[in-house]
Amino acid sequence: MSGSLMPEAVMVFAAGLGTRMRPLTDHLPKPLAQVGGKALMDHMLDRFAEAGVRRAVVNVHYLAGMVEAHLHGRAHPQIIISDERGQLLDQGGGIKRALPHLGPGPFLVCNTDAFWIAETAPVLAGLAAAWNPDTMDMLLLVADAGASVGVDWPGDFTMDAGGRLAKRLEGATAPFVYSGVAILKPEPFAREPGEVFRLAPFFFDAARRGRLHGHRLAGTWLHVGTPQAIGEAEAALVRASGG
Repeated sequence: MSGSLMPEAVMVFAAGLGTRMRPLTDHLPKPLAQVGGKALMDHMLDRFAEAGVRRAVVNVHYLAGMVEAHLHGRAHPQIIISDERGQLLDQGGGIKRALPHLGPGPFLVCNTDAFWIAETAPVLAGLAAAWNPDTMDMLLLVADAGASVGVDWPGDFTMDAGGRLAKRLEGATAPFVYSGVAILKPEPFAREPGEVFRLAPFFFDAARRGRLHGHRLAGTWLHVGTPQAIGEAEAALVRASGG
């Protein structure tokens, strides 16, 4: 049976070096790059606040003080800083470090270089409603690769009629891209003995076991991974507003 309760917490990845966004990120952390007059990370934090997510655990490393200063005073969601100044832990390791703040149940994760223009009902509510812990270990919000902005790779996943995701085969293309937002169970990360490790292998392991599912985004996904993509995303926002 699917659940409809929104997870209480989201892990927000804001510690990366943003190398593909240089020279913009030489002196500015990527999550603070502005699109349409708003910092990238605020586009998503506002969506989590509207969806009723109570806590956002934000990891920091590169230009950490700027990220902390930007978030100072934000009350919704409540901000908890996970300090990785001493060592960048990658996304998997960042999750493991943050587990005490994320709570014992399923939690959301969020990249800070993308957001979306929704077409229908609130996207995060739909994702939460699709979550089924009996059949899933991880539920990814996926977007149509061909209808997204800023996708410069051949897709990430295929999806069967039951919503199960499979990794794109080497040399092939896939119709769906991972949007950077997902619902995950904490147990795989708690069991991991390492300290620095990636997130993607956990997706692929769950896919092999039939426990990785996708929820299709009803809207336009905007991936802002390069300076050029900022203009492309802003143009999409103007089109969506009828400008």
